[in-house]
Amino acid sequence: MNTITDTHFNFPGQKSLYKGKVREVYTLDNDLLLMVATDRLSAFDVVMPKGIPYKGQILNQIATKMMKDTEDLVPNWLVATPDPNVAIGKRCDPFKVEMVIRGYMSGHAAREYKAGRRMLCGVPMPDGMKENDAFPTPIITPATKAEMGDHDEDISREDILKRGIVSEADYVVLEDYTRKLFQRGSEIATSRGLILVDTKYEFGKTSEGEIVLIDEIHTPDSSRYFYADGYEERQVKGEAQKQLSKEFVRQWLISNGFQGLEGQTVPEMSDAYITSVSERYIELYENITGENFEKADLSNIEERIEENVLNYLNFSS
Repeated sequence: MNTITDTHFNFPGQKSLYKGKVREVYTLDNDLLLMVATDRLSAFDVVMPKGIPYKGQILNQIATKMMKDTEDLVPNWLVATPDPNVAIGKRCDPFKVEMVIRGYMSGHAAREYKAGRRMLCGVPMPDGMKENDAFPTPIITPATKAEMGDHDEDISREDILKRGIVSEADYVVLEDYTRKLFQRGSEIATSRGLILVDTKYEFGKTSEGEIVLIDEIHTPDSSRYFYADGYEERQVKGEAQKQLSKEFVRQWLISNGFQGLEGQTVPEMSDAYITSVSERYIELYENITGENFEKADLSNIEERIEENVLNYLNFSS
């Protein structure tokens, strides 16, 4: 199946192009950004050699749906989605922190806890917790945005303010927005039979000075979900929780001797495995959104995107 792993568009009014791990961001005239969600798969901060069919469409459509479902609470950058893989929105200056919020002690928080640490980003974690237990109240554990190739680093609220990364007035807004989004995301997850375990949000400031939500929200790449059915039983028995995230890709890589460490080689992904990952992402989409996934035309993805974007830009100009 065709995938889109690299783009070289030249849109009207295009000023620049930035290529992230998964998304490619085109800056256009009129303070607009055009974001293409590619089918690239990233794990352990390494981009895998092959794309995953429909992955970009899935991430883009979950993020745009969740932005629409939360825009009454928190303003966001999104203006239009002219193509299944494309979002167009307001150009923003991003804050150099990711607002990570954790409702449960899983992943990185659990690893820190097992190592005997009871503080994460300056936030205390209670004694007597087991992995995947719920925190009494969700905790915000920010991370600094890494430069290319580096891992993001934990940072406390105190250090963010002390280093002047974000002003105190702005940081109060970021915390407020983060809690509101997580609460809404948790309610949406509950209605789908899921638990939103942890997630991250990114924010930016528009040219008018408004703080808005940017990038993705509540996708399986930025969030961890558990299935609610059987959660309590598995906790009591000390069993692993049934997850809905791209953790299954990480586990496959680990079992094949790859964790992104120096000298390690990415294992070969067969066509059958690529297809299974694509099917898993479709399952994630349908569980998270509660909707059937409609596959976009893959016969010529670049041509499709270009045509849809040009139609939108011509219509809106």
